[in-house]
Amino acid sequence: MPVRRTGQRLGTVVLDELKERLLSGQYPAGSRISIEEVKAEFGVSKQPVMDAMRRLEAIGIVQIVPQSGCRVAHYTSQETLDFFNLFGRFEGEIAAAAATRRTDAQLEDLDDTWQRIADLEHATDTTARSRGYRFLNREFHLVIHHMAHSRVMAELSERMWDMSDFFINTIGGAQHLSDAVTNRNHDHDVIRSAIRSRNGEVARVAMQSHIVETVALFRDDLDKPA
Repeated sequence: MPVRRTGQRLGTVVLDELKERLLSGQYPAGSRISIEEVKAEFGVSKQPVMDAMRRLEAIGIVQIVPQSGCRVAHYTSQETLDFFNLFGRFEGEIAAAAATRRTDAQLEDLDDTWQRIADLEHATDTTARSRGYRFLNREFHLVIHHMAHSRVMAELSERMWDMSDFFINTIGGAQHLSDAVTNRNHDHDVIRSAIRSRNGEVARVAMQSHIVETVALFRDDLDKPA
């Protein structure tokens, strides 16, 4: 799929495509990504490919190895657990802020997104259900970020969400996420109810538990060889 754009747009196309592949689990953890193959696939020079790799390394999902190339990031089981514990606390604070700062219009947006996730429960295609949930889940939590009315919270959280999607799909795969849509959206219902009633403490605890329990989606796969 050669890219016939120039300048900064070139790098954006390469970055967006590689990032989507990484976040959807198309590259196994620890596997090598050939710079030459990426160049040939997109019909670009080395510069936009390396620019994309540096951006992805900053997120934490690839590693640039001098004299060796690029590899998909691999984390230990403990590092993965540490991440979700930290992520849960951070998102809990955002949810607590959202509960006290949200507007009625934003609450309507949250309800709408929740319903769209609920509608996914009837999808029969595992891959489509998993992919649909991944995007709508991000949208649901993004509405909560907007409710907090805090740019610093939203910007710091963005990288964590990329890391979370990377862990879920690289370690667990689409099937685990597809099977969990109903239970995950039940958590969302508890969170949105707390936000609706402006109960910041319940929103904090519910969100933290929801994020930390993400590990349950792939716990059995954590200690398997990469």
